[in-house]
Amino acid sequence: MKQFETLNFKAGLIQPTLIISILLIPFIGFAQQMLTLPIALEIAERGSPSIQQALLNIEQTQYSLKAERASLKSQFSLTLDPFNFSNNRTFDNQFSQWFTNTNTFSSGTFRVEQPILSTDGTVALINTFSWRNNKTEIAGFGENSNKAFYNNLYLSINQPLFTYNRRQMQLDELQLDYENTSLDYAIRRLSLEQTITSQFFDVYLAQLNLDIAREELENTSKNFEIVKNKVEAGLLAQEELYQAELNYANAQLSVQDNELSLANAEETFKREIGMNLDENIELSTDLEVTPVEVDLEKAIEYALKSRMELRQRQINIEKAFFNLERTRASNEFRADLQLTLGIFGDDEQLSRIYRTPTRNPSVGVSVNIPIWDWGARNARVQAQEVSLRSQRLNLSEDQKQIRMDVRRAFRSIQTQMPRIEIARKNVENAERTYEINLERYVNGDLTGIDLNQFQNQLSTKKIEYARALINYKTQLLELKILTLYDWEKKEPVSISLPFDQ
Repeated sequence: MKQFETLNFKAGLIQPTLIISILLIPFIGFAQQMLTLPIALEIAERGSPSIQQALLNIEQTQYSLKAERASLKSQFSLTLDPFNFSNNRTFDNQFSQWFTNTNTFSSGTFRVEQPILSTDGTVALINTFSWRNNKTEIAGFGENSNKAFYNNLYLSINQPLFTYNRRQMQLDELQLDYENTSLDYAIRRLSLEQTITSQFFDVYLAQLNLDIAREELENTSKNFEIVKNKVEAGLLAQEELYQAELNYANAQLSVQDNELSLANAEETFKREIGMNLDENIELSTDLEVTPVEVDLEKAIEYALKSRMELRQRQINIEKAFFNLERTRASNEFRADLQLTLGIFGDDEQLSRIYRTPTRNPSVGVSVNIPIWDWGARNARVQAQEVSLRSQRLNLSEDQKQIRMDVRRAFRSIQTQMPRIEIARKNVENAERTYEINLERYVNGDLTGIDLNQFQNQLSTKKIEYARALINYKTQLLELKILTLYDWEKKEPVSISLPFDQ
């Protein structure tokens, strides 16, 4: 009998354990993840579509620049014409004779071409080797034939004169494109940091609101029990119990509303950083702040020296200047120099092909002289000059705006610490006030409506204090982004690029 009772006792322990284990199975895959702001930023950098697009732009311009640099090295090529046969019957008008030509031909050309970046010229070493079997039969005159090897080795130089260096400009533009996409990537990373930080603190405030609402619910529940006992003992009027019930119901509703707000904020945050929407998260952060000293003049100096948007404006000015040079060259006075030096050899035997070589130098200069285009080139040049002035004006205005933004952020930071101190004292005063009035409420000297007002006041002051701390952190982050200088760490902001040139 005792053995039977022991078995029943063990079964009573095992069954609830199994039930609990079964109920927990669906939630094992979504264990709660603790997130700090640096971890959230790291996740966002991997999953942000904006960052991924910036990385693709960098990669594209990097390959274009790599291809252009490779094109400046010696280029080797081999062209083969292994077999060519033709048999033609042709009438010659000058001699009034028909003749038949049979030609069998085979050749190959090897070329080494070296661009010259400094002069935009080209030097090429070319060797053409061929074999030809040619027969011509002329009516009434018999047949002529020739079968031999041929080789033509020569050095060719081509140099443009009185014009801009197109090859150098192309390389410079690609380098500017790569720098511009790299700057865009860095700007997007800083913007992402600001966005994620803002949303991170939104979720944190939602969690704080929920914690405060639950604390209010706990206090209201205790007060409700106190009022209920006093009403049942005849120490308070029935109206106080009605008010306590209403306060308790409002506190429950507040918890539900804050749970809903937290869930919505968390999903928005998880989507922004690229997390699974079903993953459970909890945010952890240190809201303690220490005063940070900021030098306004140095802040403006750092901003004007380091802001990537200003460098992007300068890049636009340089590219506008390139467009101006191209426009000026659209109908320009230009000359091209062609120089060829080489030797030609032919013989029926391959080993004797250069027994009696023939030198074949050539020099040529071609000149393009524009005469009259009805002012078209001048109008295009003026349009590009206006575009260049516009870019310079944009740069000047951006510098003014940066100065204004830095000064605005500086002024805002100067007011944050006094606000934080005032908010902290308000919380302390609200806590003392609530404790005093809670004692009065317990003694029957204060109504439930009045106590609820003091409870709401305490909750409001706690949220205001948290917002003041968060505002100070976000203002420091904004100043860091504006000046590219970390005033807390006292060091410049450096953003490493994912690719090297």
